Amino acid sequence: MKNLLKIGMLLSAFFLVSCETEMIERLDEFSFEQGGYMRTVTPFPIPIFSVSKANMAGTNMTMVLEAVTPKGGENFDSYEMVIRFLDNTPANGSNAKTDVALKTLTASNYAKDAASGYPRTTLVVTGKEMQDALKLTADQIATGDRFEIRAKMKLKDGKVFDASNSSGDIVGGAFYSSPFLYRVNVVN
Repeated sequence: MKNLLKIGMLLSAFFLVSCETEMIERLDEFSFEQGGYMRTVTPFPIPIFSVSKANMAGTNMTMVLEAVTPKGGENFDSYEMVIRFLDNTPANGSNAKTDVALKTLTASNYAKDAASGYPRTTLVVTGKEMQDALKLTADQIATGDRFEIRAKMKLKDGKVFDASNSSGDIVGGAFYSSPFLYRVNVVN
């Protein structure tokens, strides 16, 4: 039994000594290219918003947004939004509108959040602002129509991020909550 124990210890020592480990250099994660995204903090998860045809000025899309970039959002420059109108009710004519500028939030519109350390702001866009941006009359809007707001985040280094160049985890994942697209239905 003692001999088996000695043989086992010798074999273990042999395997430990005979293994060769190749030294691999550590990756320098700080040299990787880095980007950013606009996290929708509230509402969570991101709903489809609604505005009332009967009260366009009094109904809105409201969100708390957080600019996430390396170093606590220091590289964030602006969040630009465009809006389009999808006419889903042919009874009042064809009133679809293509993208027009809606709103731009700059870094100065944000304040550092004490809990997360990233810049935050509250975005409010009324139904009337949406209507006016697209130069729509009240008669051109009907229940069942929809506004779509698309956004892009610009960084101080010139990089731009939107739904087309962000990963599925960013635009579709619950953690990142950054679709760069907001839908607003017209209701009664």
